[in-house]
Formats: sequence, structure tokens, C-alpha cells
Amino acid sequence: MSQEIMELAARIREMRALAGLELDALAAEFGISPTLYAQYESGTIDIPASFLLFLAGKFGLELTTLLTGEEPRLRRFCLTRGGRGVGVDRRKDYRYQNLAYNFQNKKAEPFLVNVDPDDPGAPIPLNAHPGQEFDYVLEGSMRVQVGTSVLELSAGDSLYYDSTVPHGMQATGGGACKFLAIIFAE
Repeated sequence: MSQEIMELAARIREMRALAGLELDALAAEFGISPTLYAQYESGTIDIPASFLLFLAGKFGLELTTLLTGEEPRLRRFCLTRGGRGVGVDRRKDYRYQNLAYNFQNKKAEPFLVNVDPDDPGAPIPLNAHPGQEFDYVLEGSMRVQVGTSVLELSAGDSLYYDSTVPHGMQATGGGACKFLAIIFAE
């Protein structure tokens, strides 16, 4: 795994230890096996963004602090130039850029997400996290599953949903898809 993931895994282990929480208890709270949670803490597998959002909320941290080990410093505004967001590459087909990583006390987490094309017959990998989510397709097209509903979105389409419902995206049309995802905390 990358050095970035290993450092993130170490921060997750440290935060759990500092909070006096047991690995099994956190795994159960998130609805995953203790073995999977241990793999996240060891840095041996990619860590989903939904899991990172859960942990940041659980530990009372900004997502940026968990990702980078540094506290956000800005209060009035945060300008993020094109291509300069903090990378959150946690799944092989998804590349996230946090677009407001250095702003304190955010009420939402905005991400620019690039999804690589996948086998059109492959199942859509699902995840869930607290809050609500707004997705706006900038380029390409994607299939989105929210619960049992499957929707096709193209450039200019948007979707707002309860992100505690299992959901996932898959690029369609043979090319990558780029969309803006804004995750609102509860």
C-alpha cells in the first residue's frame, strides 16, 4: 500500500487508542467485521471514504485532520485551485479530491470525484455513511444505485439522497465520469 494509506492507518489506530475504544466495538458500530476493520488499521487494504467520514465524526475531527494529520486553518473562505484538492484515493475505480480541506467547521464535505469505467455487468459496490449527499454529473455518465433503485445520470443531471441508504456509482458509456459530490453531515 502507499505511504499515504499507511500514515492514515496509523492515525486511525492512534485515535482509537486515545479514545479508549475497542476495535470490535467500532467495527460493530460501522457494521463491518473486526477482521476488515483491522485491515483498515493495518493499511493493508484501501479505506473507503464513507468509513473515513464515519471515523472523523466518531472522533470529533475534521476529515482533513484524519487524512493529513493537520488541522484546517481557514475560517472565512477556502480557495482550492483546479487539481489542488486533497486526494482521497480509497477505492481503485474512484479518485476523490476534497475541495474545502482547509476550511474549519464545515457543514458539508465537497468532493470532485472521478470514476473509471468498469465492467458494465459488474455489480455496483455499495457503501453508506451518515448524512445526506448531493451528486452533480460534470462529465460522462454513470449508473447510480440508491437502495434498490438504479438510475442513469448524464452530464448536467443531479441527485440528492439519504446517504445512510446503501449507494454506489459506476461509470457507463465506456468512459470515465466526473461528478461533484457534496456530503452533508447530520
